[in-house]
Amino acid sequence: MSRSIRRVVPALLSALLLAALLPPAALAEDSFYQPPDPLPAGAPGDLVRSRVSDNPPTRAKAKAWQVMYLSTNALGQRHAVTGTVLVPKDVDPKTAPVVGLAVGTHGPAFRCTPSRMIDVGALYEQPAVTDLLTRGYAVAITDYEGYRPEPRTTYTVGRSMGTAVLDVVRAALRLPGTGLSAGAKVALRGYSQGGGAAMWAGELQPSYAPELNLVGVVGGGVPADLIQVALPLDGKRGYGLLATALMGLDRAYPELKLDDYLNDKGRAEYARMQREACTVELLTWYPNGRLADHTTTSPVLTPPWLARVRENKLGGNKIQVPVFQYHGDNDDLVYPPQAKELFAAYCRLGVNARWQGYPSDHITLVYTGNEAAHQFLADRFAGQPATSGC
Repeated sequence: MSRSIRRVVPALLSALLLAALLPPAALAEDSFYQPPDPLPAGAPGDLVRSRVSDNPPTRAKAKAWQVMYLSTNALGQRHAVTGTVLVPKDVDPKTAPVVGLAVGTHGPAFRCTPSRMIDVGALYEQPAVTDLLTRGYAVAITDYEGYRPEPRTTYTVGRSMGTAVLDVVRAALRLPGTGLSAGAKVALRGYSQGGGAAMWAGELQPSYAPELNLVGVVGGGVPADLIQVALPLDGKRGYGLLATALMGLDRAYPELKLDDYLNDKGRAEYARMQREACTVELLTWYPNGRLADHTTTSPVLTPPWLARVRENKLGGNKIQVPVFQYHGDNDDLVYPPQAKELFAAYCRLGVNARWQGYPSDHITLVYTGNEAAHQFLADRFAGQPATSGC
């Protein structure tokens, strides 16, 4: 295991270790996650089904539900997504703000589904969830597209992640029993994959979910430009993330035909990742993995792939509410210059945006960036004016 992972805040290691040690029955096949076919009629954010969730770390603090809700994929088609809704027990839900929390990388295998990790107490971002609930906020967490018994996850595809984040907030507001107000103040936050998802949700919200009372967006460690993020990972310890991103794009856009580029070893290893890999496996199975080991020809810079990657580049649309973006200066997984370019793009668009850099690697900042993110959200919910850093 790399030095960066060994020195990370203990909560990450504890959660990942718990997930690895869970008995198979704890993460067995679960029909709740299999979408009905055909899908029921309804609008994005409408509930397909729900059930009470356990959520051991916050059992005393919050009521919890797992939900399946309607959403929209990257091609604009209706589909169903799962997630978790948590409402603190010690606040009046009619006045509680709602945070759409976009989680970071969990891996493509079904056993890695975020809501399943939440339900068994193995979510590595649990400290952020607990802090939000303690502050009196309801929390809506999407699993993103494709977590089901035969997983078809679309990792890093912004146009799928953004709608999933917005629609889990809608689902939380419509879920019977929460008592949340349809006009509740809403904020979005996330880190790493979740930082990209939160920013995508912010860019899409004015046209996709204009009824939400959005007041702020926080994104840390944001992968804004997939080309600039992906290429530095080839031959490095983040190769598993690169491979999973290729699989995600291929599932979102069937014309990309990733299998045509893979060699026999690549087909075997990518299938293994889909069956078995969660975060730790992605970071440890291929410490110096290379595309050349798994492909006959790299798809990364071919015209069809470049076209879809460009569609999923952040910074093309103005976020209408204040934005807080933060990043590690020594980030070894998400290339820092492309994140700074996103901040500059938002400034050019007239976004009320603020940037904060940290002398940190990527994984440590999952935790050390939480306090500044929470303070930004608290100020937005309190109606404090946001000072732009542009």
